[in-house]
Amino acid sequence: MQKLFLTSALFALLTICTAQNKVKKINVKDYGIVANTKENLTTKVNQLIEGLGNESVQIIFPKGRYDFYPDANYYRTYYESNTYDADTRKLAILIKGKKNITIDAQQSDFVYHEHIQPFTLDNSENITIKNVNIDWDVPLTSEAEVIEADEKHILMKIDITQSPYKIHEKGLTFVGENAKENWGLSDGSWLIEFDKKHIIPANTGDNGCVKGDLKNVKYSETKPGFVLMEGSFTKTPAVGNFLILRHGTRDHAGMFLFHSKNTKLENINVYHTSGLGILSQYCENIEMRNVNMIPNPHKNRYLSGHDDGLHFMGCKGEIIIDNCDAQGLMDDPINIHGTYVPVTEKIDDYAVKCKFGQDMSHGLLWAIVGDKVGFIQKKEMGTLSYGTVSSFEPLDVDHFIIRFKEKIPTNIDANFVLENMSWTPNATITNCFVGSNRARGYLISTPGKVVIENNVFETSGSAILIAGDANYWYESGAVKDITIKNNEFRFPCNSSYYQFCEAIISIYPEIPEPNALKPFHKNIKIENNSFNPSDYPILYAVSVDGLSFKNNTIKRSFAYTPWYPEKYNFRLEACKNVEISGNKIGKEVLGKNILLKGMKKEELNLKNTELTVEIAK
Repeated sequence: MQKLFLTSALFALLTICTAQNKVKKINVKDYGIVANTKENLTTKVNQLIEGLGNESVQIIFPKGRYDFYPDANYYRTYYESNTYDADTRKLAILIKGKKNITIDAQQSDFVYHEHIQPFTLDNSENITIKNVNIDWDVPLTSEAEVIEADEKHILMKIDITQSPYKIHEKGLTFVGENAKENWGLSDGSWLIEFDKKHIIPANTGDNGCVKGDLKNVKYSETKPGFVLMEGSFTKTPAVGNFLILRHGTRDHAGMFLFHSKNTKLENINVYHTSGLGILSQYCENIEMRNVNMIPNPHKNRYLSGHDDGLHFMGCKGEIIIDNCDAQGLMDDPINIHGTYVPVTEKIDDYAVKCKFGQDMSHGLLWAIVGDKVGFIQKKEMGTLSYGTVSSFEPLDVDHFIIRFKEKIPTNIDANFVLENMSWTPNATITNCFVGSNRARGYLISTPGKVVIENNVFETSGSAILIAGDANYWYESGAVKDITIKNNEFRFPCNSSYYQFCEAIISIYPEIPEPNALKPFHKNIKIENNSFNPSDYPILYAVSVDGLSFKNNTIKRSFAYTPWYPEKYNFRLEACKNVEISGNKIGKEVLGKNILLKGMKKEELNLKNTELTVEIAK
């Protein structure tokens, strides 16, 4: 038997080696694609890919610089989730309907110009992209160093090579490559401040780093690159810090993975984007190793992506994210979710009409024949029943009719949303670093098995948000099995308030009427982590059945002055089967307390006796 096993193993190894030997290697130089020329290579690279047959190939770019500009031959219409519509997406490299391709850029710099999507994978399989740096010479979001600041004026310095502009009394117009985008001071999250350690100062974020009479600010230039803003300010950024002058819109991802299978990305630096970093939409099995969303360290930048880093919508199979770094994003480093769709009317006993609920989530191929769909009541977010899709009929980009094999519940109406249960992935996120970003860290909304382990968080907002929302963003769904262990939550975590950031770990489904007897989320384990809060909130949880917070270490940091309005370490609402035990809580930790709301005290198994419990009235 052992001999048979060895023979089989040897045969498998020989098969793999033979398959590898059959991979055809292509050097792009042989196709007239030459590095360091600043030539527009969009057409040449795409023609090379289009000419490939069905054989396995490795496309090699000798190390150097390769430039890509918009080319009208590669404009396409794509509806990209969580991205604003564009008449057409301008594509740099398109891999459509292909299999078994590896692109090895050998640490080359791929430099892009204007608003453009660097890589698009469309209905492709077994694609690997590795060893590439993605960047723009002229970034699509600008930055400035604060030179002076007081209640009457702010003087900032802009690198006019990277961010050319024209000035007028009401603000700036950035005039980079084929650009004309206006900017002026705002008191919200469109203006973010970073210190020289790339950390967002506490209690700024959505609260703003500049306040005052911002409508009547006068803009002038003291000399090229030095912009003076005069007015009446009640809050100003610190001298020496950097401001992110957000202009433009999220219209192209850095990479768009669309209805593709078995995609592998490795050793990639995404230094800049004009939208989401890497958007994976209705894909199966994605592996990302050493994929970094970071500002280019060679150009003294503080911003990387315009929005989310790694964004997964409606995927399935396995998502593996390992040894990835995210810093300087304008939104969340990782977001995994599906899309709820509101029911508008019942057509008959087997069909309903639906409308996409969010203006950045429409035109999607939301379901295919055979998919399992849940019928969810919006107020309590409970799943009433399930159906099997027999047809999906788009009416326009916003509306569709979906028909089921079984009779649908008689009471289905506009108080319900649908969830596609067939496109829900497992996820494993390990050995990653999450630096200071505007917004949160990891957003997890999938019923698949999720492991978040051995990561380091320095997020400005909540490090981890487990949401679910059928009333605003329409991001599904309920988690069923998530383990958060052996992570380090450093002092910057939750130092500024953003949407849904109630604690370092925030379990915050938007449920209008939480039902403690029928919780939305299940089986969340938070174990063997270290927390270093300056403030009170550590864990906030709504509507969870089976929540454990065990064997964690909590040690107070004095990096920030406490500012958060809620003065509890743990706030639990409408939860069941909660255990808090075995945690090492430092003497100087603030609060040492728990607030319960809408649930019985008997649902809490508390073994950390130093914590007091209060019942909300």
